[in-house]
Amino acid sequence: MEHSADAIWRNCLIYVQDNISPQAYKTWFLPIRPIKLQGKVITLQVPSKFVYEWLEAHYIKLLKSAITKELGSDARLVYSIVMDQDTAHLEVNKVDIPSSNRLPIENQKVSLPAKIGGEKGIKNPFVIPGLKKVNIESQLNLNYTFENFIEGDCNRLARSAGYAVAQKPGGTSFNPLLVYGGVGLGKTHLAHSIGIEIKDRFPDKTVLYVSAERFTQQFIDAIRNNSKNDFVHFYQLIDVLIMDDVQSFSGKEKTQDVFFEIFNHLHQQGKQVILTSDRAPVDLQGMEQRLLSRFKWGLSADLQRPDLETRIAILHQKLYSDGIEMPDDVVEYLAYSITSNVRELEGALISLLAQSSLNRKKITVELAKQMIDKFVKNTTREISVDFIQKVVCDYFDMPVELLKSKTRKREIVQARQLTMFFAKKMTKNSLAAIGAQCGNKDHATVLHACRTVSNLAETDKRFRVFVDDLKKKLTLVG
Repeated sequence: MEHSADAIWRNCLIYVQDNISPQAYKTWFLPIRPIKLQGKVITLQVPSKFVYEWLEAHYIKLLKSAITKELGSDARLVYSIVMDQDTAHLEVNKVDIPSSNRLPIENQKVSLPAKIGGEKGIKNPFVIPGLKKVNIESQLNLNYTFENFIEGDCNRLARSAGYAVAQKPGGTSFNPLLVYGGVGLGKTHLAHSIGIEIKDRFPDKTVLYVSAERFTQQFIDAIRNNSKNDFVHFYQLIDVLIMDDVQSFSGKEKTQDVFFEIFNHLHQQGKQVILTSDRAPVDLQGMEQRLLSRFKWGLSADLQRPDLETRIAILHQKLYSDGIEMPDDVVEYLAYSITSNVRELEGALISLLAQSSLNRKKITVELAKQMIDKFVKNTTREISVDFIQKVVCDYFDMPVELLKSKTRKREIVQARQLTMFFAKKMTKNSLAAIGAQCGNKDHATVLHACRTVSNLAETDKRFRVFVDDLKKKLTLVG
């Protein structure tokens, strides 16, 4: 019988997976890595202090049950917490398993990178004479608050991290906080929510929201007007900088250089940086490596498509805030029909209300069906990884479950690689998200699959036919 750390933790994960939702399992337990097993003591590495604290607060009973089931009642757990990805400082917490619900922490060691230039009394050399910080407007949209940001499995990590940042800007390990996800999933809403919460808690802090596109245009204007220094100095005054859609920096070397300079200054001064992107840092193309490394210093949290329960809650919240009543069966029909993102879901609701008001018709499921038919036809359908899997499996006449299995049969591996290849080309999912939906593979496996498909398409005529046929099928639907 195998008693390695990997084997014990695999068995624990099977137990955990049976007792929580798939999204919670993916978010909180998949990133954990078993490091070693010494007798009854198992050491697990977690990616950040935030993840450790979340496990302690929400899943300690589950962890206790899983580990004692494998190692017995005298088992012990050691957390190894990665505090800084570049310098590899660790925080280690030893925990006795057979204690009460909240496990006691022993031998706590913390090594944190020192902050540079953050001491009081040192004058900021970048302050522009005569420019008062109170004159800087935050550019925040006051309609985007935590109160109307509906929490679900699809966004729980990002929202929790955002709220933690809002309570202690610049004072958590999530600096920068990078929130990424597809169009209409709430990145901008969450970014504004963090800024608004910080302004409420810390009125003296200077918070600024700006889109990367606007930042780029301001930089171009500054170069044209020979006022680059003023531009840089202005941004270095900010206490909390919220930069939206950083993927638009791609290929703009000079803009990346100036943002790198501003980012370094803010980070060294202990100021908070919040970023949003439509893809994960590993998928950002055309970015300087030194800037990407900065993006990875803190926490990267993804926003995924909302599940059915979250979509229903979003609709109810929208109706409540607008003072509108709607039958539950109509709300559920809308939630079932629009699955792509929050923006389209709210657009469908507005269209239904307009149809009812303008035509003076009662809001019913039948009216919703008529509206949905027109709405979906006029909306560009975003192909999902699930749909790509179905098309590929239908083409090769195999069940989807087989594609997601661990089998290494050549034809199954080939179908899986084709799925990953088209998912990368035709969706905005991160490589990690694609891999997770294709049998819990990592992003490196997805990259390998994409390279393999590209190479085979050039060298194998029969395989090229597969690629062309599937491309036609998927393009016709999209």
